[in-house]
Amino acid sequence: MRCIPEEPEFGEGQLAEKAVWDALKKSLPDDVVLAHSVQIRDGRKEYEIDVLVLWPGVGMAAIEVKGGQVTIADGQWYQSDRNNKRKILSPVAQSQSSLHALKNWLEDQLGSRLSSRCAYMVGLPYTSVPGDWAMAGCPRSLILDQTDSQSPAELVRRAIENEGGGASPLASVFRERIVRKLSGNLDAAVGPSGNPQEDEDAQDHLTERQAVLLQATRSLPRIRFTGGAGSGKTWLAVEKARLLSRQGKRVGLFCYNKGLGQYLQDRVSTWRQAKPVFTGEFHEYVRGLGVPDGSGQEYFDVEMPRLLKELAATMEPHERLDAVVVDEAQDFAPLWWDALLACTKDPDGGQVYAFMDDRQDVYRRWGGATADRTSGPMAALVPIHIDENLRNTRKIAETFRPFAGEHFTPRGSTGLPVRFVDCPTDDALDVAGDCVDALIAEGWANNQIALLTTKERHPVHLDFFERGATEDYWREFHAGEAEFYGHVLGFKGLERSVVVLCVNGFKDMDRAAEQLYVGLSRARSLLVVVGDSGLLEEAGGRELKVALSRAQAWNPPNLVLG
Repeated sequence: MRCIPEEPEFGEGQLAEKAVWDALKKSLPDDVVLAHSVQIRDGRKEYEIDVLVLWPGVGMAAIEVKGGQVTIADGQWYQSDRNNKRKILSPVAQSQSSLHALKNWLEDQLGSRLSSRCAYMVGLPYTSVPGDWAMAGCPRSLILDQTDSQSPAELVRRAIENEGGGASPLASVFRERIVRKLSGNLDAAVGPSGNPQEDEDAQDHLTERQAVLLQATRSLPRIRFTGGAGSGKTWLAVEKARLLSRQGKRVGLFCYNKGLGQYLQDRVSTWRQAKPVFTGEFHEYVRGLGVPDGSGQEYFDVEMPRLLKELAATMEPHERLDAVVVDEAQDFAPLWWDALLACTKDPDGGQVYAFMDDRQDVYRRWGGATADRTSGPMAALVPIHIDENLRNTRKIAETFRPFAGEHFTPRGSTGLPVRFVDCPTDDALDVAGDCVDALIAEGWANNQIALLTTKERHPVHLDFFERGATEDYWREFHAGEAEFYGHVLGFKGLERSVVVLCVNGFKDMDRAAEQLYVGLSRARSLLVVVGDSGLLEEAGGRELKVALSRAQAWNPPNLVLG
């Protein structure tokens, strides 16, 4: 069955319309066209048909739908809900007027008189109407009541054939002419890169709607929000820190990666009201309290948190935190948690909110050998699952679905096809650079693009690293003035409209799947994967191979492989 629009959006006040729509869609033949909320202008007057039925070989029906309990007293129609009873216009008159306006409009648009049978009807899906009821201008056969709405197809057909005006059935050819006018299709010219801004605005809107999770869980002092890539965890973490700060609490907003830390600081810097007392990397917080800097992973994972815990024992109450918010919490080692909570006013019962994706445990800290989730501070966190992907288009989300878990649900628009450039691993870095040039030539702005590697750094990234200019490196990224060259491990929690994922090998194949998951999920509008198909299958499994087989094989201009 054809529907206009294909998937109508029914608001909270349109439950009755949805009930009638669903019943008609279920019971009518496949060649019928259903249209919802048809807007018509007849002269200066405006009309709306709640549901329009175009039935080839039968005719047309305009249905005015009313929810709640509908009653009539002395010719006056009333509509009642749980709270009140109010007067309403006669739905019969509304249906008559809108059908008349539709016929006038179609005759004007099509240039010929409408001879097809047409009936006006009223749908009352929550009202019971006696079988012998009748009213001037509205026989019982034009009403679809609570019982009739369960299987309305035959009743609609009889109403059109027995009560409808017009001399002939609706011809299929004429139906198509009407559909073209109702659809109002407008094919806008779209450049080769598409226009991702509307999709990304919609993604941002969906993400902000996640605030309902914070409201629903506001009475829980310790929560572990677990969600896949693109589920809005970082936005939620920042919003939670804002809400807690506005309550007058001393809040720490933490992460592990420097790039994400600077992003969080940029977000907080615009707040006019209360802010967290600390925002950024865990290790910067520790150093800021006076714990000496050190070197080596053993120092940062074991010695530094031990020193912090010792220092915490001497902290004054006014120096301690009321609440801890951690983004990308799976990056935190168990000893970091112990030391961080020691800096709070109530280590055992204070407010702790961890936002994490345990499938992005690229540092193997959350699931590491020292992690005991059955005891200790993390065992007390109430798990809340966030299953919807909101940041990526569906084409992108389907590519990393194999890594995201069984409850992963993409909600974005369809989007542009993922592109795949199959090339030897040794050539991947050069090829990925050529892809960036080709994308800019297509019309993508350079500051929309990020090139991420999986093994060796890109030369631009390496130059910053060797010069010790990491702060400048991340400032340039957040300034958003040029294309960005980074590594997937440093890009966790971040995003760009276009990501060129350069699979130039892996230092540790045991961690390759997690790195691919991170890299594939950073793009919002367009994903380009560059690398050897054999290595990608070895690292990501057969499901990734299948997903990439559906991608668009891309050979950018002036690119020579092999």
